[in-house]
Amino acid sequence: MKILVFGKTGQVATELQRLADVHALGRQDADLANPDACAAIIRDADADVVINAAAYTAVDKAEQEEDLATLVNGHAPGAMARAASAKGIPFLHISTDYVFSGQGDTAWATDDPVAPPNAYGRSKLVGEQAVQAAGGAFAILRTSWVFSSHGANFVKTMLRLSESRDELNIVDDQIGGPTAAKDIAQALLTMAHALVEGSPGGVFHFAGAPAVSWKDFAVEIFRQAGRSVAVTGIPTSDFPTPAVRPLNSRMDCSALTEAFGIRQPDWTESLAIVLEELKNAD
Repeated sequence: MKILVFGKTGQVATELQRLADVHALGRQDADLANPDACAAIIRDADADVVINAAAYTAVDKAEQEEDLATLVNGHAPGAMARAASAKGIPFLHISTDYVFSGQGDTAWATDDPVAPPNAYGRSKLVGEQAVQAAGGAFAILRTSWVFSSHGANFVKTMLRLSESRDELNIVDDQIGGPTAAKDIAQALLTMAHALVEGSPGGVFHFAGAPAVSWKDFAVEIFRQAGRSVAVTGIPTSDFPTPAVRPLNSRMDCSALTEAFGIRQPDWTESLAIVLEELKNAD
């Protein structure tokens, strides 16, 4: 199966390249700020399936650059999905729990009402709607709290801070499922094979279990890494950011299990693998 991947250096795109023989396109090859050019790449490509693992991910900066975020996260995936549809090949797209309001304490189901609380979430919702409207075979995978041994992420930030600090204040009223990029990549590959073989697509959720706060995530990172850091929980109101962050990022992943047999990974096990990779890279 020939897989075309938009994205090359991001966390999920990197893991896709580690796990499978894919044709990955970096920013120099495919600029998502030019949706027509991205669509043309698909039209000219010899591919059986397309995975979009590229995105505008600067959540706070998107508050000032919503037009650019919407171009990259919204209009480009739409153009790509229409091109894939015209060729009769499936299109897989990564989205986010940020399309929901972030309120309440119940895990978000795939058909729950959407109400993005910030510009980034709105831009991703535009992309979801455009992909669904393209008319072809598609799968949208909403995920959350991505981490890996490469790129910028919470795990690496915590380890870096622990080098110089023995006490940290971490938000403890935002709850979600940390998700390893490798687990996301494996899920996408499983889905891609199934869609190529004719399985129905749709919108799905994928996140690590169990759900925890950022504070408890940090505590487990330090425990597994053998770092002596005292972690104090603080409310989101004590850590203001330009973009509103969801308090509830819990995700109901049952639809993905039912459709593809993909179960929620235990993020503590995936964390151990990432920490070992980072240790070996030192």
